[in-house]
Amino acid sequence: MTGGTMTESQPGHGSDGMGVEGAAARTADEHAAACRVVLRQALQRAGARAPETVALDDPELLGRMTGGALVSDMPLPPFDNSQMDGYAVCAADLAGAAPGAPVELQIGIATAAGDAPVAHAPGTASPVMTGAPIPAGADAVVPVERALPPQFPPLARAGRGAPQGAVAFAAPVATGEFVRRAGSDLGAGAEILPAGVRLAPARIGALAAAGIAEVPVAPRPRVLLCSTGDEITPQAGPGGLAPGRIHDANTPMLAAALRSAAAEVRVVRCDDSPGALRAALRAHERWADLLVTSGGISAGAFEVVREALAPLGARFVKVAMQPGGPQGLGMLALDASGGADAASAGPRLPALCFPGNPVSAMLSAELFLLPTLREHAGLPAERPREQRPLAHDAESPEGKLQLRRGTIAPDGRVVLSGPSSHLLRGLATAEVIAEIPLGIGFLAENAPVVVWRIHD
Repeated sequence: MTGGTMTESQPGHGSDGMGVEGAAARTADEHAAACRVVLRQALQRAGARAPETVALDDPELLGRMTGGALVSDMPLPPFDNSQMDGYAVCAADLAGAAPGAPVELQIGIATAAGDAPVAHAPGTASPVMTGAPIPAGADAVVPVERALPPQFPPLARAGRGAPQGAVAFAAPVATGEFVRRAGSDLGAGAEILPAGVRLAPARIGALAAAGIAEVPVAPRPRVLLCSTGDEITPQAGPGGLAPGRIHDANTPMLAAALRSAAAEVRVVRCDDSPGALRAALRAHERWADLLVTSGGISAGAFEVVREALAPLGARFVKVAMQPGGPQGLGMLALDASGGADAASAGPRLPALCFPGNPVSAMLSAELFLLPTLREHAGLPAERPREQRPLAHDAESPEGKLQLRRGTIAPDGRVVLSGPSSHLLRGLATAEVIAEIPLGIGFLAENAPVVVWRIHD
């Protein structure tokens, strides 16, 4: 984003870094800084809860953050085992082996992965498969390709008949060669993973190898997501929409975005009644770490979020960006009984308030909400940005950061779509968001523009 900077500070009663209503529009960077202050409070609320326990084979474990250090109570590997298919030997038995003077050893009992260890007799070569326990008394493995002949004869496994035949070796072998020692990966009592790391597939595999069946994970931030408006309705089904109604796009869209950033989401829909929104707060404020609203914060006559939350400590300002100019946030004062009282010294619920137009809501989340949540979840905070040339001239309101949907032409240049904030299909089909910085009113064809991919 392009704009000024702002000192981040702890939001207190009546002050959350938002400034005062009626002041000049702030830059997107300034507003993002204020949002981070509030979001840190939400993450502190989440972090105050005890770690949760998730089974290792639960699909929900992937992507969670470890809630404590994880220690192995066993060595890995748990026993000496073979790194190759070959023959377990005593290295001393092959000390004199040479191409012109091979050493011949009788073939011993074969061991495969999953077998119990067997005893190794000096002067023999015990066939071992990859991952099989090293026979007790052997101290090296010769790959079968180096044996004479370079393939196994018919073998007898432990308890399944007597071994037969002999095998020769034309070179010595070093003690420990191709032997994976017990504990060479991890010693008993060693830390597998520290607290606060994201559980990616390889990390889950390491826990499984150590026999850990249940994993403590950090609590995810809980977001109460509220879409407002008398006009919105969930998917109407076969009967279609009632006159004057529209489908609720914001709730599914923002809920998906929040879940992609590892947040737990609870959805409520409110009509244009401040009382309904306050009732939702009363019902869910003990559960929620953060309130996110969409709609009801502009300059209309019936702005439910502004009416309901301003008395609780929310601040509503204009941000110098398009779309997404109206914004709000704050630490909402809630009394001990769950009611609203701006003078209360009790718990405060962090809140971010976005505009109701779907494109405005989504881009507001991308700039002001999701980066902090992604970083908390061990994900890259920002989408990768790059510069590309414009495919055509473009105009922009000079006093605003403009975010334009676009596609990449075959020649690599950016083709911009219209700026309207209700064109959700345009956002769905766009490949990139282009940033036209504050202070620039016109960009000529082939001018460089910063873009980031919206769907990656």
